[in-house]
Amino acid sequence: MFRSILKDDRGGQLLLILLLVAGLVIPALNLLVPQGHFLHVETYTISLLGKYLTYALLAMAVDLVWGYLGILSLGHGAFFALGGYAMGMYLMRQVGDRGVYGDPILPDFMVFLNWTELPWFWQGFDMFWFACLMVVLVPGILAWGFGYLAFRSRVSGVYLSIMTQALTFALMLAFFRNEMGFGGNNGLTDFKEILGFSLQAQSTRIGLFVATVLALSLCYLTCRAVIASRLGKVAIATRDAESRVRFIGYNVDKFKLWIFVLSAVIAGIAGALYVPQVGIINPGEFAPLNSIEIVVWVALGGRATLFGAVVGALLINYAKSWFTIEFPEVWLFVLGSLFVLATIFLPKGVIGLVEKLTAKKAKPQTQKEVTA
Repeated sequence: MFRSILKDDRGGQLLLILLLVAGLVIPALNLLVPQGHFLHVETYTISLLGKYLTYALLAMAVDLVWGYLGILSLGHGAFFALGGYAMGMYLMRQVGDRGVYGDPILPDFMVFLNWTELPWFWQGFDMFWFACLMVVLVPGILAWGFGYLAFRSRVSGVYLSIMTQALTFALMLAFFRNEMGFGGNNGLTDFKEILGFSLQAQSTRIGLFVATVLALSLCYLTCRAVIASRLGKVAIATRDAESRVRFIGYNVDKFKLWIFVLSAVIAGIAGALYVPQVGIINPGEFAPLNSIEIVVWVALGGRATLFGAVVGALLINYAKSWFTIEFPEVWLFVLGSLFVLATIFLPKGVIGLVEKLTAKKAKPQTQKEVTA
């Protein structure tokens, strides 16, 4: 099964091998190599790598709709944040009476705002399985409702991009309000444990990293399975010539909708894995700039490759970590320059450049064999 999915996908095969190696080697270097040794990997570094991998998962979700469906979504940050809030609500319920105010039911921010009872939409989040269900359902239902109305109305191109950006901006404004019951400006933080394990424990940090590696691997295989299926072939045809696909008789709106929903669900999963590793979720995650930055990751890595989006996310976020320490005032200019330069000189991204150079090296060798 995996062979058919990954057939002719060398980049994907390499990515999965690297993820497998990282999932085994990095925890081993943290647990087995003594601290102070040059091969030792700090627990902080593991959390940082886990955060980068959640970004890679998010970038892959965007590439699924932009690269293979032709929909430039500037609102996937909203699905990411909603998944993060769903997990954050579960983590807040686990705090119990260990909060600042010692209330066993109400989170600290609700006690501070003089709330007397837990809102109805917080019910059930004391159970992990319920939170995981909401991580998938909330972004998925929102994407289904938005996509159904937009695709049915034949909204496309830049107009659809603007609508997705407006969606995430509206959600950001809503979540900033204290009366919404999501922590307002400060969001949700001060988490203690997940599934009974302390979030500060070394083993928990490693477990979250391994869980992120597994999630990225499984979601990659899922996306590849979709692309290799009839659904994926119709999606690519829709991207290249939508009017012709409609003329043949396919229900284009339905195909768009389900891929859009799948992409939103993957973004929600990324958000849920991001929150326990970072330790906070606030309305800033809804900021339209974040969604635009995701598009830059995909563009730099290489559209319509999936693994290119992963590479782009990892490269840019590593560069961001370095630049924000060394040159914090110029990072945004660097990010904008990368997008412009990638669009002009690397239309197929870093992966496209690598494939081009590989093809040039292989061509002379083939010519020599023919001559011989």
